[in-house]
Amino acid sequence: MRNFGLFLRSLLFTIVMVLATVIWVCVCLLAAPLPYNQRFWITSRWNVFVIWAARVICGIRYEFKGVENQPNAPAIVLSKHQSAWETIFLLPNLKRPLVYVFKKEILYIPFFGWGMALLRMIPIDRKQGKNAFRHVVTQGKRRLADGQWIIMFPEGTRIPVGKTGKYKSGGTRLAVETNTVVVPIAHNSGECWPKNSFLKRPGVITVSIGKPISPDNHTPDSMMQEVENWIESEMRVISPHAYSAG
Repeated sequence: MRNFGLFLRSLLFTIVMVLATVIWVCVCLLAAPLPYNQRFWITSRWNVFVIWAARVICGIRYEFKGVENQPNAPAIVLSKHQSAWETIFLLPNLKRPLVYVFKKEILYIPFFGWGMALLRMIPIDRKQGKNAFRHVVTQGKRRLADGQWIIMFPEGTRIPVGKTGKYKSGGTRLAVETNTVVVPIAHNSGECWPKNSFLKRPGVITVSIGKPISPDNHTPDSMMQEVENWIESEMRVISPHAYSAG
């Protein structure tokens, strides 16, 4: 019976999210001629609404730790990746407008991809190899100069709760290349919004923001090691039950 209730709430949430996406994209298209900051704010109201709907319908709440660690300066955000929740949540909830680095195929998703295309994101073609990273550096410098933050998920894909993916150094390579601090983020979104699961479970997601890490005296690999050490140690504070066996 409990699982049936979860199913019904998850179904209702999915329907509401799909309808909201269709409506919001129409609004975003109408807002396309507006200045970018206004366009970003209007688009990010979809994110605010979806997080609100997840709380009201599915009982998914959240708490922040370390909000004061956000610098008033250019930054590259490197976050743990467990679900779609954090990709939705972080956009309107950090100090500066975010620029996501993502595979260009996402732009082809009806409605959602169209909305993303209206923002100053950095889509990349992974088949381009080194050229793809050069594109990230070129576009990243422009976005950072505009006062935006770059966000990347160093594990590359969503990782199940209690597991650690291979941390790739693309984000810290960009940090060293642009002399920009990194802001690490840990969270346990996968406990409520599991990877590849239709069911959304009630609970509290903790989003923990670490202190900025300077690229000074770092190589990309050593900087990424510091990022990984902080995120993975913080994960054991946020979700000790998920790591107790390890």
